[in-house]
Amino acid sequence: MKISVVSKKLWSVHKQLVLLLTPLLFLPLLFTLPEKEGKCLYVVVLMAVFWCTETLPLAVTAMLPVCLFPTLGILPSKKICPQYFLETNFLFLSGLVMASSIEEWGLHRRIALKVLSIVGVKPAWLILGMMMTSSFLSMWLSNTATTAMMLPIANAILESLFGDLETLKEKCKCKDDPEGDIINGQSTVKLHSLPSVPSEKQILSIEGSDGMEQSDMRSSEEIRLESQYQLKVWKGFLICIPYAASIGGTATLTGTAPNLILIGQLKSYFPDCDLINFGSWFAFAFPLMLLFLFVGWIWIAFLYGGLNTRLCFKKHDRRAQAEARAKALIEEDYRKLGPINFAEGAISFFFVLFAVLLFTRDPKFVTGWSVLFKKGYVSDAVTGVIIVSILFFFPSQKPSLSWWFDPQAPNTPYVPLLSWKKAQDSVPWNIILLLGGGFAMAKACEESGLASWIGGHLQPLAEVPPAAAVMLITGFLACFTEFASNTATIIIFLPVIAELAIRVSVNPLYFMIPATVGCSYAFMLPVSTPPNSIAFASGHLMVKDMVKTGFVMNILGVLCVALAMNTWGVAMFNLNTYPEWAHPINKSAAVTDVHFSSVQSLNATH
Repeated sequence: MKISVVSKKLWSVHKQLVLLLTPLLFLPLLFTLPEKEGKCLYVVVLMAVFWCTETLPLAVTAMLPVCLFPTLGILPSKKICPQYFLETNFLFLSGLVMASSIEEWGLHRRIALKVLSIVGVKPAWLILGMMMTSSFLSMWLSNTATTAMMLPIANAILESLFGDLETLKEKCKCKDDPEGDIINGQSTVKLHSLPSVPSEKQILSIEGSDGMEQSDMRSSEEIRLESQYQLKVWKGFLICIPYAASIGGTATLTGTAPNLILIGQLKSYFPDCDLINFGSWFAFAFPLMLLFLFVGWIWIAFLYGGLNTRLCFKKHDRRAQAEARAKALIEEDYRKLGPINFAEGAISFFFVLFAVLLFTRDPKFVTGWSVLFKKGYVSDAVTGVIIVSILFFFPSQKPSLSWWFDPQAPNTPYVPLLSWKKAQDSVPWNIILLLGGGFAMAKACEESGLASWIGGHLQPLAEVPPAAAVMLITGFLACFTEFASNTATIIIFLPVIAELAIRVSVNPLYFMIPATVGCSYAFMLPVSTPPNSIAFASGHLMVKDMVKTGFVMNILGVLCVALAMNTWGVAMFNLNTYPEWAHPINKSAAVTDVHFSSVQSLNATH
């Protein structure tokens, strides 16, 4: 057979081959390393390969610790199984339930259209509005849901600004023009389309035909150059949404899974560390999100033609007419939503209450309301579950006493703000299993002594200045997560990074926080994150567009994280000193690791 035929057949069964060959390939680990550490590393490597290649579904790979750690004698099942539903998972679950209630009543769409109507319709301002809205929503909703909701809004605005995409492509085509065939293919992802009214389409088509008549006055070269500019702006609109969603997810603990992995592993490795909770994380990560969002906007607006003198000066030309149409479209869509109804108002109230209570429970820089209860009893998970539980019985219609005394009033069924069926359908249970798998892996790495064993072999890195190490860690994980799930990436590397910090006598948070944030900075490839995939699948972007934009975004992200860690991060978490809470891990490692004496001598100097 031809080589090409064989290669195609091999590729068609490559997942099965990886599944069979990986366990055999790494068998030597069981015999060449200390017994417990070798067995644990064997399982960790298997899970890392399966996660990166997606040989098995991510959630199925996450359940392997339940099978392998007990059978290999690493940890008993009674220690592994509880890791799959820690209080961190309940916090994540409460965030997902709150997000599903927001989506159920369309509050996210109202927020998006309102922000876009405020920022204005010039391309650069609209890109900023898209990024602000996407990042805010992804703080509470999933990044994927935010992107899927915002892209149709962006497409509708773009069509009102520039007309039909196919017509625009035709105008761009030229014999020498390499950009002429930039956009190919049809959308492979079905997104929620914006509601449309025939009269509105007729109005837009009439205005569009007027524009065509006016454009006949221009030369073909002027039309081509203007169309190329419009095409660049179109790409800038689409590419900014998934990027902003990924950035926004880092601002809250419930915004993205790696943040919760950090909390879970901190509680496992350093039980006495109580510095990170919803409030303290928000106080650190929200300014970082704003900073990165601003510099990211500057870069995207510069690259895709949005930054020009039109930002500051009004001009009455064809672009101004298109912008007026876009503004009318946004205002019309917002008007169609009607006034805020009782359900939307109730969801808004509980949403704000949810955020305020989480933020003020124990923000560290001031006394929180948790002091009203027994110390250590009320956590962020308790707060979240209390609020979302109310959604399942609070009415979606305004209660009326007159209904009880009016025999003619309709006996409509009682409808709460959220039904369990809707919540059940909305919650990605696979992510909860993925979180649990990460916590189980971290527990095994700690108890088997694997993390300490790896840390002992990272001692040469003590020569690297901590500030440089922060940038290297963030950059490495930002690149690694381009090819693997951000959750899987942080699960694999966080135990090693924690042990590295101890070995070099650096506050573990100084390395662990940048690693966690860096895992969300995957901007270069369509496969890096689901939001990137959704934007790419619209058919309007090329891989080179994402690589060109994302490479600089990654660099900007690393620099922003380094700045945050070395300024307000140091002040908030006291990162200049080696903390007392970091010592217990060394004591537990002493039982299983012969390298403890060297760690103890390092810590004695602090």
